[in-house]
Amino acid sequence: MGQAPDVDTEEHEPDYRFTLANERTFLAWLRTSLSLLAAGVAVVQLLPEFAVPGTRLVVGGLLAALAVITAAGGVLRWRGVEFAIRRGRPLPTQRMPWVLAGGLVVLALFGLVLIALRGAA
Repeated sequence: MGQAPDVDTEEHEPDYRFTLANERTFLAWLRTSLSLLAAGVAVVQLLPEFAVPGTRLVVGGLLAALAVITAAGGVLRWRGVEFAIRRGRPLPTQRMPWVLAGGLVVLALFGLVLIALRGAA
């Protein structure tokens, strides 16, 4: 009597639409990462100095760090989804939207503090 194939190890070629959708999502994460990096460069190179010296570098650095995290998270997400669809497993949970949203909230609050400091000066 033969055993049923193990769903976790047996790979199959998925419907190409799922693979292409996964790729489009990955490219969206990369576009988001590039936008964050461009914003970080713009903050450092184009904005005048804030009321607190050195804050341009901090904001630009945080944006660049968020860009790296977003790109890396996009790669990990793409790989995890590809693994799951080729093995018929559930899709992995996604934490990157929370990380990205949290990072942007921190940056926005930091920006509000800088605006308030500028208004007080």
